[in-house]
Amino acid sequence: MGVDAAAYKRFLARKVPAPDDFGVPCEATDINPYLMPHQRDIVAWAVRGGRRGIFTAFGLGKTLIQLEVCRLILQSAPADAARPPLRALIVLPLGVRQEFFREAEKLGIPVKFIRRTEEAGTGVQRRGGEWDGVPIYLTNYESVREGKIDPGAFTVVSLDEAGILRSFGSKTFSTFLFETAKAPYRFVATATPSPNDFIELLAYAHYLDVMDIGEAKTRFFRRNSEKADALTLHPHKEREFWEWVSSWSVFVQRPSDLGHSDEGYGLPELDVRWHEIPSDHSTAGAERSGQRRMLANAAIGVQDAAREKRRSLPARVEKLLEIRAEDHHAHRIIWHDLEAERRAIEGATPATSVYGSQDLDIREQTIIDFADGKIQELAAKPVMLGSGCNFQRHCSWAIFLGIGFKFNDFIQAIHRLQRFQQPNRVRIDLIYTEAEREVRATLERKWDQHRQLVENMTGIIREYGLARSPLADRLSRSLGVERQEESSGDRWMLINNDSVIETADMFDDGVDLVLTSIPFSTQYEYTPSYHDFGHTDDAGHFFQQLDYLTPELLRVLRPGRNLVIHVKDRVQPGAMNGLGFQTVDPFHADVINHCRRHGFSYLGMRTIVTDVVRENNQTYRLGWTEQCKDGSRMGCGMPEYLLLFRKPPTDASDGYADAPVVKDKAEYSRARWQIDAHGFWRSSGDRLLQADDFRGAPMERIYKLFREHSQTNVYDYEHDVSLAEWMIENRRLPVDFMLMPPASWHPDVWTDVARMRTLNGAQKAKGREMHLCPLQFDVCDRVIAQMSMPGELVYDPFSGLGTVPLRALKLGRRALGVELNPNYHADAVYWMRRAEVEATSPTLFDLLEEEAVAS
Repeated sequence: MGVDAAAYKRFLARKVPAPDDFGVPCEATDINPYLMPHQRDIVAWAVRGGRRGIFTAFGLGKTLIQLEVCRLILQSAPADAARPPLRALIVLPLGVRQEFFREAEKLGIPVKFIRRTEEAGTGVQRRGGEWDGVPIYLTNYESVREGKIDPGAFTVVSLDEAGILRSFGSKTFSTFLFETAKAPYRFVATATPSPNDFIELLAYAHYLDVMDIGEAKTRFFRRNSEKADALTLHPHKEREFWEWVSSWSVFVQRPSDLGHSDEGYGLPELDVRWHEIPSDHSTAGAERSGQRRMLANAAIGVQDAAREKRRSLPARVEKLLEIRAEDHHAHRIIWHDLEAERRAIEGATPATSVYGSQDLDIREQTIIDFADGKIQELAAKPVMLGSGCNFQRHCSWAIFLGIGFKFNDFIQAIHRLQRFQQPNRVRIDLIYTEAEREVRATLERKWDQHRQLVENMTGIIREYGLARSPLADRLSRSLGVERQEESSGDRWMLINNDSVIETADMFDDGVDLVLTSIPFSTQYEYTPSYHDFGHTDDAGHFFQQLDYLTPELLRVLRPGRNLVIHVKDRVQPGAMNGLGFQTVDPFHADVINHCRRHGFSYLGMRTIVTDVVRENNQTYRLGWTEQCKDGSRMGCGMPEYLLLFRKPPTDASDGYADAPVVKDKAEYSRARWQIDAHGFWRSSGDRLLQADDFRGAPMERIYKLFREHSQTNVYDYEHDVSLAEWMIENRRLPVDFMLMPPASWHPDVWTDVARMRTLNGAQKAKGREMHLCPLQFDVCDRVIAQMSMPGELVYDPFSGLGTVPLRALKLGRRALGVELNPNYHADAVYWMRRAEVEATSPTLFDLLEEEAVAS
């Protein structure tokens, strides 16, 4: 065995994380007796955890819980001379601080509202238990976002209504990730983590240092390759996912979830009334063909919904006035989404408005006055006022002037009124048009999903309580692999094992070609094993593990033969690089330097062009709208690369491989070589492609026509742009894929790769688990045909679903693949055995041919 087994084992052992409790001891007698029993349970659990999510229903005392958690941690946290004085910061939405002042007074905790870090005192506690100065400070999110407050200057930071972290990768998330992460004790608190946007829960886990967001995506979700962060839970991972969430957060809907009495905690009845008004079909518009529409399109998209809202505003305001007329003296809140709606409400009713351009002090005082009953009627946007504010003391009626797709804003707005301790039935009136029936259906479907999430989480809480669930054992990663092997004579062999360990046991100079798609550093994690190359902290950590494999690949490869590696550079979100805009990590360059350092000679690279529109849907980094705002931020499409390396031959005098890859001249003629060597092929295109050639043609035909045009004519940038602009004018340019990508004449740039022709297509058809980064068939075919001969051994140390071994087998080579993921290994064995059956099974044409010969 070439690799130092003991050193490799120590490297893997160092991956094991520290225990996930970051808090301080807490006994029941330490907790303020004013708290209710369920609140005391949650406080003790959160203090011991140190970094936790507190997701309690509206009115269960989330404010009291946060204050008491901060107090107890400051009371017991060890003093550190290198850190600032012990003090806590709770970050709040606007209009919420009065709630915290009221609850802090009940607990006897001094608190202070600040807008700058400099306003905070020392927060030192006397031995007698009384506070010297103020230990807990309150501030608004705006002060943190504007850089006036440094959360890292505090020992404890709690984010109230932490949905602000929902926008993973945004400037807001970046601010809280980098600044607040300096605090050793961190909490997030909200009543409604969205069940329809899993990225929110993953963002909380990332912020709390529970699990990296990339690791969580890979462990639990299928990804949509055409849209960023569109996540779907693997069906077999659903239970495990919710148990994982419950290991670092608590979902409580009523005290009985924790075994306590629900007396005094009955939610008021919710009276939901939908009001559909007719759409104005006179503004239905026309089809792309010019044919006038008889009826307005259903508002099923964001843009359609916005247009429908503008068209229907007068009718919706009329319906609003009709509803208000039932009781002119009632206290109520009117929810709206658009500035035009706010102005219409102000013109038609005496409601007081709050809005974004208002002075912060005026806005906050208006919110407080409405909560205290001093203002009868308030108009506001759910996105601005829907979180944190408690209006149940004087208001039990809300009217939504319109509806939208943002469920989290919607449910938060409802629960400003429907809360524990609301004495009245809560009435909700929702106004929408007949063209918005699909919007209503979507909203109701998400509401049902929300109820299901609540049921999932509270079921786990009721089953295990706040004790550590069995997930700790089930989620733990494996160290050590039980080797499995499947083969078919000497034609192919697939092994389930760590590729470092397996390659180290192979003979010297026994492989004729190594072709692989290596893990893209920390981008993906393929299995919950510490052996997984994707389970590394950063790029440096990844290459440390690769340092154990690459020398072994050099050793087993025949002298003069090739190592071909498929890679792609990585996008670094602005939230992760600290720059506020996306950058690119040149991963392919790091791989080149790595392989050269271990003795491989670099021959060059082939470029595989990707679809820039699809890529933008995955990363949101190349958007046309953003380009128009600031072209300086625009990067370019991220191609994939095939990096070509060679193990130096034994005899350096002529540079030939010890066993050259010889071509049969009868099959590979001089004429074919000359055309191939020229680098591009021409055809007899007799004129430039014109816009009229696209009129009425289907997308598939347009794509093919443009490709032929691009490959057969001198490149003209302005001409191609004009074609695309003509497509826009005629509403033919798609937004979800690139219809007219530039083709290349150069042999090292491959624009004709069938991007969807991978084993994932077959996996999906068979209902099997899809691979995260499939390698295309034609990429493998070209490399295998060029760099190996029939009967030779092709090796893939990261074989995944078995694409490289499968293509090698079909091209008459022997195949060897190693894969760590047992599920991928099993699927690869299935495809290899199926390929063997197909190769040996007679077809109908074979039978007809035999009958013809016999006759």
